[in-house]
Parts: sequence; C-alpha cells; structure tokens
Amino acid sequence: MYLNIGGGFVVRRADVVAVFDMDNATWSRITRGALALAEKRGEVINAAEDIPRSFILCEERGVRRAYLSQLSSAAIARRSMESR
Repeated sequence: MYLNIGGGFVVRRADVVAVFDMDNATWSRITRGALALAEKRGEVINAAEDIPRSFILCEERGVRRAYLSQLSSAAIARRSMESR
C-alpha cells in the first residue's frame, strides 16, 4: 500500500521508518545534525508546498530518503492507519 504525504508525493508504507514532528524533533541537536547531513548527501526531498510540519524517514530499496511534508505527523499517522 502507498501513503500520500502531501505535495503530490506518495511513498510505500512498508518503506516508512519513522515520522517526526518538525517542531519537536528539531529541538534535538542530533536530529538537526542528521537532517543537515541528509541534506548534504542529497537525501532530502521537499514534498511541502509551504513550511514543512513533519518529515518522514524512508528506506527504499536500500536508499535512505527524508521527505519534508506540510502535513502534521498526526495527519500522516492517520492516513497510514486509514489505508490498511
């Protein structure tokens, strides 16, 4: 099954590793560093048409990606549960 993360992007639900709220997760120096490193490596995909509210970590066939989404982490979790 697939999960719509907004901005016209969909990911396979099985590829989703974690969903983070941008406001809460970016307080951590470790999370900020991980996102900065992913950005430097070209692993960040901006699926947000506006200011991102969450990010979704995925591993697709051994390739890591971090998708920035304008949807809240709660909305993404709800969509994930609805598509089961």
